Amino acid sequence: MTPGARLAAAIELYQAIADGRDPADRLLTNWARKHRYAGSKDRRAVTELVYGTLRRAEALAWRLARQGAAATPRLMVLAASGLKPDELAARAADRFAPAAPDAAEAAALAALADPAPADMPDWAVSGYPEWLDPSLRRRFGDRTAAEMAVMAARAPVDLRANTLKTTRDAALAQLVAEGISAKPTARSPLGLRLDAHDRLDDLALLREGLVEPQDEAAQLCALLVAAEPGMQVVDYCAGAGGKSLALAAAMRNKGQIYALDRDPRRLQRLAPRAQRAGARNIQSRPIRVDDPWAAELAGRCDRVLVDAPCSGTGTWRRNPEARFRLTADMLASHTRRQDQVLRDAADLVRPGGRLVYATCSLLPEENEDRVAAFLQDHPDFAVLPIGRIWDDAWGACPGQPYLALSPASHDTDGFFTAVLTRQP
Repeated sequence: MTPGARLAAAIELYQAIADGRDPADRLLTNWARKHRYAGSKDRRAVTELVYGTLRRAEALAWRLARQGAAATPRLMVLAASGLKPDELAARAADRFAPAAPDAAEAAALAALADPAPADMPDWAVSGYPEWLDPSLRRRFGDRTAAEMAVMAARAPVDLRANTLKTTRDAALAQLVAEGISAKPTARSPLGLRLDAHDRLDDLALLREGLVEPQDEAAQLCALLVAAEPGMQVVDYCAGAGGKSLALAAAMRNKGQIYALDRDPRRLQRLAPRAQRAGARNIQSRPIRVDDPWAAELAGRCDRVLVDAPCSGTGTWRRNPEARFRLTADMLASHTRRQDQVLRDAADLVRPGGRLVYATCSLLPEENEDRVAAFLQDHPDFAVLPIGRIWDDAWGACPGQPYLALSPASHDTDGFFTAVLTRQP
C-alpha cells in the first residue's frame, strides 16, 4: 500500500468506528481479512493511525472546534497523522490517497501545529468525555487529569500462569526460550508482563494451556475470591470464563465452579479454554429468569463472584472508542443492572460465605455507590477489608476496604473489587 492508501484506509475505518458499527478491533480485523494485499507494515501503520486518532479524539475535536472546524472523521485522521497541509496536498497526487485539504481544512490543520491553548480544559487535554468530569473527580480529585492522561497509552499484555500445569517461573523460562522478553507482574504472584506488544496467536504456552491472557488487575480480583479446594463457587457473570479458569486453578480442580452468564454465546468460548487449561470442575450455564437450577443453589455457595457488566472505563486503553460511545443513559442502565445482579447473586451465598463484587470501571457510581446501596438493603452482609484476605493486595491500596486500581497508579486496568461476607 502507498502512504496515501494507508491514510485513506484509516479514514474509512475511523468513519466506521464513529458510526458505531462494530468495536474498533473487530473492524480492523475484518479490514485486514478483506485486504489480503496489505502487508504487516501496512496493517501496523493503519492500526496505529486509527488508534492514535481515537486516543487523541477529545483533544483534537476541541482544538478543531476552536478553529471553527467540524471534527469529521476525515479531518480527525488527517490531524492525527501529523502531516502538514502541503504534505497532504502532495500525497493527493496518489490516486489511492484522500483528496487534498480544502482551504478551511488546511487552515484548521495548520493551527494544530501551535502549542495547545492554555485554557484547554482537563477533559480535552487528558482525553475523557466532559460530562464524566464530576464523577472522575469524585474518584481522583486533583489527580484526575494525570490519571486520565495515561489512558492515551497502550495497555500492557499480561499473562496468568496456569498452576494446574506449570509455575510462573517455569512459564517465564519458556517465554525466554521462545525469544519473548517478559517479567513478573508487580503484585500478582501468578502474572507475567510481556515487554513488547507481542501477538499471542503463535505462543506455544498459550496453545498448551500453560498461560492465559489476563490483566494483572483481574488476576488480583480472582485471588481475592480466596477460593479453596472443595468449595462451591459461582462465577455469576462469567463471560468467556477467564476468572473461572483462575478459580479452578486455585481450587486444584476440587470442588465445583458454576460459570453463569446471560449470554450463551459468550459461555461457548469457555469449554475449549477449560479443556486446554486442564480445568475439570467447571459447569457453565446461561442465566434465565426464574431458573429452577439457580434456585437449587440458593444459600449453598461458599463464594459468589459478580464481575458486573459496567461502563468499562477502566479498560479505555484497550478500547479507546468506548469513551465517546458511553452516555449518561447507558451509565444509568449499567447501575440498575448492577443492583439487580447483586441482589440475585446474594441469594446464592451461604451464611458465612462471601460475595465478591467487581467491575472494570473507575466510576464511584458503579463501585462504592453500588456496594453502599446493596448493604443498605442487605443488613446481613458486611464489608470484609481486603487486607484481611490477602496482605499483598492491601499494599496496593493501603488503608482502604476495597481494591481500587487504576492505570496511572498501579499500571493495571482500572478495576474495583469489594468483598462482602454474609453473617452466619
